[in-house]
Amino acid sequence: MTLSAATVSVSYGPDTVLNDVSLGVEAGEVVTVVGPSGTGKTTLLRLLGMFRRPDDGTITWNDTDVWGLSETERLAVRRRISMVFQEPSLFNAPVAQNVTYGQRVREPWRERIRKSIRNLVGDRTLSESARDALDTVGLLDKADQNALSLSGGEAQRVAFARALAVDPEIVLLDEPSSNLDPRNTAVLEDAIRRARERGVGVVVATHDMNQAERISDRVGFIYDGKLVETGPPSQIFDTPNDSRTKQFVDGELMYDVEETTNGQARKSTSVSP
Repeated sequence: MTLSAATVSVSYGPDTVLNDVSLGVEAGEVVTVVGPSGTGKTTLLRLLGMFRRPDDGTITWNDTDVWGLSETERLAVRRRISMVFQEPSLFNAPVAQNVTYGQRVREPWRERIRKSIRNLVGDRTLSESARDALDTVGLLDKADQNALSLSGGEAQRVAFARALAVDPEIVLLDEPSSNLDPRNTAVLEDAIRRARERGVGVVVATHDMNQAERISDRVGFIYDGKLVETGPPSQIFDTPNDSRTKQFVDGELMYDVEETTNGQARKSTSVSP
């Protein structure tokens, strides 16, 4: 099983966000995409998750162009992929119901109604996959707690559990630990490793180079909308092939996205002395 972006490009108005980028992930592999904020990492994840069609290039699932499929066929592929956004969105309901939400909406409507009636009379039974997902993120003991009462780190872990509960083949994570304390970050990273051990392919967009070095099988450095280079963590962080990668790793390469007075994005690049 392989999910890939092949020579994809995306523009918003006059601004090119991604330019001829190719990157894929296979079952049981963790691929991280590193780079400064505003360089196209999230857009790449959205393409892989089929939230947006690329302007050029293709998104392939096992070498099949997903945008060449029928809407029904493409939906079937999308249901094998989960995405966790940077800001978790949880419902005002117990953790268990948040985690099983994706499972419920995918069920046939008769079964969904039957389970909704059961819930009205107090049945909070977790499915095996939902229980495993909560155990993976270390929150099984909080299954009955209201999700809105959780800390920010716990909420992000619930969002990850919800993504895992539908038994995906690929999980896409956008800056999953950007606002987490070290403990929650460690738990989340362990959950990523456990998902990989189960054969799940994981793509993580992050600006945290230490995290990328800890969890990755492969790392891609993206800068100014271009994939500069990819390789194992030892290559990217110790012996990069491209001078821009070395400058980024050394903290010398800076990238800013500013907003002009007319609301358009303006990008600037600088190298510290």
